[in-house]
Amino acid sequence: MAIDWSGALGPRQKGIAVALCGLEGAPRLLHPADHRHWSREAVLHLLRDDLPQDTLVGLDLGISLPFADAGAFFPDWPASPQDARALWALIDRVCAEDAHLAAASFVDHPEISAYFRRHGGREGLRVTEQAQARAGCRPYSNFNLVGAAQVGKSSLTGMRLLHRLRGAVPVWPIDPLPVSGSVVTEIYTTLAAVAAGRSAGRAKMTDHAALDTALAALGSPPTGGTGPIDDHSADALLTAAWLRTAAPREDLWKPLDLTPELARTEGWTFGAP
Repeated sequence: MAIDWSGALGPRQKGIAVALCGLEGAPRLLHPADHRHWSREAVLHLLRDDLPQDTLVGLDLGISLPFADAGAFFPDWPASPQDARALWALIDRVCAEDAHLAAASFVDHPEISAYFRRHGGREGLRVTEQAQARAGCRPYSNFNLVGAAQVGKSSLTGMRLLHRLRGAVPVWPIDPLPVSGSVVTEIYTTLAAVAAGRSAGRAKMTDHAALDTALAALGSPPTGGTGPIDDHSADALLTAAWLRTAAPREDLWKPLDLTPELARTEGWTFGAP
């Protein structure tokens, strides 16, 4: 399963797309039963209560903030959390009054706001994002809240979701990879596009013909769709097919730069070398 995520305001998100594929066949989009668009709460319910057995779930968001570069998420702030799970709990607690798993209160917090990039702030990358760059991608800091490349709010809202999973599904590598059962990982859909023969600059697809070509490169049948497709759906469909091919690769679960300390604090992007 691949989930293209969104940190936008509002109860329903056009930018959320959920795709699922089995061991064979083409990936397919999943839709909520009660609405055209997903809400973040509906995705939480899916992961916590309705996930198909033994599913690898890829979430397209940052599961933590940079830590290794400065030895802390928020250097010189005495209340800075010591690991990713404590960070998730802090975000959810500060944003308790923000509806729809939003994170506005966190980036407007009197002390924490100074660390996010709107007027200064940190722009550090996690170690896994440095690995993404080596793979030909163009990662951005999860502290970034400005411009088209802002990924901060998307990641922060995702961390609220991860906190509320509360152990229902392990989150690799914050949690050890289970011997069996489902597991949630961080993904970067550009990695799937690059694996399918597209460049990072051409990762986005907006028509089924381009999507089918990329799927074929991953050994997947076409979806059967024609004409235009929104890039969120295309990202989710292609990445679900890529996860199917990538999951059996032992090296992707044991990246060389992933130390126990990094796993506990920054996490990792599945597929980053």
